[in-house]
Amino acid sequence: MVFSKEINGKLYQRYLGKSLPKANYTKLRDINDGYIGAGMEDVFEPAIRVVHADGNPSLDLRFTKVETKKVEGDITQTDIYLKDPVYQTEVILHFKAAFNANVLTSSTEIINKEKNSITVNNYASSMLHFDATNYYLTQFHGDYAREMDIQESQLTSGIKIIDSKLGSRTNMYQTPVFFLSPNQSSTENDGEVIAGTIAWTGNFQFLFEVDRSNKLRIISGINPYASTLTMKAGEHFITPEFVFTYSATGKGQASRNLHNWARKYGVLDGNKSRMILLNNWEATHVKFDQEKLVELFDGSKKLGLDLFLLDDGWFGNKYPRNDDKTGLGDWQEDRKKLPDGMGYLVKEATKKGIKFGIWLEPEMINPKSELYEKHPEWVLKLPNRAESYQRNQLILDLINPNVQDFIFDLVDKMMTENPDLAYIKWDNNRFMTNPYSPYLGKDQSRMFIDYTESFYKIMQRIRAKYPHLPIMLCSGGGGRTDYGALKYFDSFWPSDNTDAAERVFIQWGYSQFFPSNTISSHVTSMGKQTLKFRTDVAMMSKLGYDISVDKMTPEEINFSSAAVANYGRLNKVIWFGDLYRLVSPYDEERAVLMYADSAKNKAVLFSYNLFLRKKQIFGKVKLQGLDAGKEYIIKEINLVPGVTAESPEDGKVYSGSYLMNIGLNISPAKLRPLSSIVLEITSR
Repeated sequence: MVFSKEINGKLYQRYLGKSLPKANYTKLRDINDGYIGAGMEDVFEPAIRVVHADGNPSLDLRFTKVETKKVEGDITQTDIYLKDPVYQTEVILHFKAAFNANVLTSSTEIINKEKNSITVNNYASSMLHFDATNYYLTQFHGDYAREMDIQESQLTSGIKIIDSKLGSRTNMYQTPVFFLSPNQSSTENDGEVIAGTIAWTGNFQFLFEVDRSNKLRIISGINPYASTLTMKAGEHFITPEFVFTYSATGKGQASRNLHNWARKYGVLDGNKSRMILLNNWEATHVKFDQEKLVELFDGSKKLGLDLFLLDDGWFGNKYPRNDDKTGLGDWQEDRKKLPDGMGYLVKEATKKGIKFGIWLEPEMINPKSELYEKHPEWVLKLPNRAESYQRNQLILDLINPNVQDFIFDLVDKMMTENPDLAYIKWDNNRFMTNPYSPYLGKDQSRMFIDYTESFYKIMQRIRAKYPHLPIMLCSGGGGRTDYGALKYFDSFWPSDNTDAAERVFIQWGYSQFFPSNTISSHVTSMGKQTLKFRTDVAMMSKLGYDISVDKMTPEEINFSSAAVANYGRLNKVIWFGDLYRLVSPYDEERAVLMYADSAKNKAVLFSYNLFLRKKQIFGKVKLQGLDAGKEYIIKEINLVPGVTAESPEDGKVYSGSYLMNIGLNISPAKLRPLSSIVLEITSR
């Protein structure tokens, strides 16, 4: 990414793309204003709009200096300083380059150096310019239980916006990620592509504008909707980071770039192992007692799992949590269900050689709760309007410092009393409607921003004291999937839809931007597929279980425990290896993907047959990420007890060159819908 200062003192973006010999950069002719202020000569969408104290609605940014420094690992930070010569408003463009991952992040710092307050209406984290014949945008959208549908369209003249105004559970309809391919549509392995995402857990906006000369500008950042900044003299504001990468060889390489960056810099403990858990939700819902839970611990042991997670329904006394209508906010153990408290469960789990985790929804409150009776002023709600419910709950006003203390104290007390508590599932089951912060009072202009920043403040306090406690970012499935939150969480819950056939598409979508060890995928009883198919689909990401183990047959338990053992043996390849998406479920009635380790000694391939037509025929699949000069032995794993290998390639040996240029006939002779094969590929 190349910038230059021109004779007029302005900063211009000259180039964004594949690295060139340095001598070529001096010959570049394209010039695009690097960060456009509104109210001057440019008549298209600005990166920033400022209204000064005297009412002047313009900003003329001129280059003053540039500084570069090493900040962390292989990351270099470049700061470009811009300033309005008349009004003294200063803007600093912060770029961090992670060279080994080939990923850039961009954020903007706005400094009011004027004597009076200014109003800022737009404040982009990034402005990118392109000059191509055509532009192809890939976006990811959906709804509850239908997350991450992939949709590509060609941009035309005018503006296309992808955004969210939901406040909390922000990503329910639109996920804050995109691919942009200039000139021609890119594929998995061919074509130029930019992959972008915003590290922000609140309202976001990606704006794509094609102007009268067919140039494209992309403006990314916080959604300015209902979020005007009033900045006092001397005040700073820093936008969230826009994270992006470039690939000249298709979307697959862009994904691998982001995965490598995320594991090292974007996700809590991204390079560390994860635990395999058993959740009680499907087995009991909210109807259980401590004796029943202790019985369920045995299921974790039978399957060889690491942890038992107690889900919703364990709290509340005056208003016990026996359904979703009561109890949120009253985080005391239900004395009828858990007379000996959480400590008893932690100790009993420890006796059985497993760890214990707990479900929380700390940002939410039921009106039917003791907390609401004591603190109705702690709730986001409009004055003089009826309360607006989703799932019978309201949202706590995180902007209020007392609420921040309440949530931190909840986690701190729980961990202090139960230091062996090993896991938290942090849920958030609604987005904002009728939002109003009683704490802010009449000035609600920054409410959406303040809520998100307050959420981060809480997590920073928790992480300062409990830096490595595993916490899953749940949010009703797919509601929070961003690198702003993943600084504090080690994984997220992609969807409440755990039907394995649906999960192939959902997890395929998330894999474009997030590494597999962040994408929680559980084996459940949802759907009508075989246990093997459900297990094989869950194994492509961060494996877990939410199933009634006591209802499983001995054969199912034997299969599952063997699959867990396979996963334990191969999870380093799945979590930390390079992902290659070989056959897309959007192109064929199957999905094929593989992970290969960096040494190219070990790979794991997953093949899922979906809804097949009669006499369906599939061709060979060319593998990727192997060493052409090495020989590899193919072994089918995750076999059902008593069933021999179905893959025609089982036991065969091929060179890496053969596998990558000729390929494998992965599917068995007799194809079945909703069936799967897992192959372990090992160099000899």
